[in-house]
Amino acid sequence: MDPQTKHIRGDLLYPELSYKLVGVLFDVFNELGHGYMEKVYQKAIALRLKQAGIKFKEQLYAPVLFDGVVISKNYFDFLIDEKIVLEIKKGDHFALAHINQVKQYLATNSLQLGILAYFAPRTVHFKRIVNIKD
Repeated sequence: MDPQTKHIRGDLLYPELSYKLVGVLFDVFNELGHGYMEKVYQKAIALRLKQAGIKFKEQLYAPVLFDGVVISKNYFDFLIDEKIVLEIKKGDHFALAHINQVKQYLATNSLQLGILAYFAPRTVHFKRIVNIKD
């Protein structure tokens, strides 16, 4: 098994990429601080990702299909290196609805790892969300 994809307890999915990504989040927060709209953080994150040489796509379309018909149109903030969904929020706590939102993005796109990041008053909080396929 590729060491980048192991998910045995104690091991992380994509550890080096995740570490760089979290570093970008903290770098953006340290420079901008708290209080901006999500769009401002998104633009700053995109700039830092480019500067760090990390491949990404922004605002990816994630339709919800039912019986082959699109019943909802969703967009997630970032897809990092075709591996990690990054969803950013402004606030100070992890809402179950946002966690479930990331889980949905992972499942519908056959991805394993998502990072949900909140830009809070004093820091960035982040949660790793894993889509385990049995």
